[in-house]
Amino acid sequence: MNFTVVNENICVNHIEIGGVSSSSVTLVGDTDSITLSSVFDTPLESLMIGPFVPLSSG
Repeated sequence: MNFTVVNENICVNHIEIGGVSSSSVTLVGDTDSITLSSVFDTPLESLMIGPFVPLSSG
């Protein structure tokens, strides 16, 4: 497969992103490096960490 890239000027005035998935990236133009980060926005009180409780006795 032959692949040719021609870099020309790019002008982006506005980008609107309505939502993101669990793993997403938006690139505009040239990118030398990408830094990954993670945000956990669930309150600590809503997490159930510990012994599991069975949903039914049967």
